Amino acid sequence: MSLKAKLEAIIYAAETPITLDHLVELTKGSITATDADGGDVRSQVRAALFELMSDYGGDRGIEIREIAGGYRMSTKPEQHDVVRAFAKSLKPPIRLSMPALETLAVIAYKQPVTVPEINDIRGVDCSGVIATLLDRKLVTTAGRKAVIGRPILYKTTKEFLLRFGLSDVGELPSMEEFEKLVAESFQNDLLPAQEAVEPKASGDNTNDLAAVQPSENDPAA
Repeated sequence: MSLKAKLEAIIYAAETPITLDHLVELTKGSITATDADGGDVRSQVRAALFELMSDYGGDRGIEIREIAGGYRMSTKPEQHDVVRAFAKSLKPPIRLSMPALETLAVIAYKQPVTVPEINDIRGVDCSGVIATLLDRKLVTTAGRKAVIGRPILYKTTKEFLLRFGLSDVGELPSMEEFEKLVAESFQNDLLPAQEAVEPKASGDNTNDLAAVQPSENDPAA
């Protein structure tokens, strides 16, 4: 992969403007003496960056701009109206409680699965949480299990794949990776809410999750 392609990928993935120094640090290991052609790494990165910015300067809907001391990929001002219309058509992000995320994980990895089986795995009644997942179209019914009582089976939906960026459930990470991602996501959503309600005391880095987690049977979970 060329240096320019690496810079393009980094700038595209960056959530905030990324500085030239940071770009140099990330790419210097892939620049050989031949690549550098006798010049220093920083000058090579700067030259490739300016060339990349020039590539985006033509009749394209995206550009790379220098903002707040860094570089960022963004849509061009003349495309403002169409991008704004598209943004309004997007579905709002789904916010799920930790119980809902845990229940969704069980369904994703064990599907098709019944409510009693989910309850056994989680150790609590998940009926209310499953109703929430059904309402948000993340899970759906998959017939009935051929046992006494014929309980309903549940599986994930196409909406689940879309929301998690998967082509199929075979791309799901391991359970350990999934639990880590869920925990990190929940912490990121939780911290701003906690700080808004109760400012953190100086030197206190603890987070009382139990105080803010919704009840297992809360229909809003």
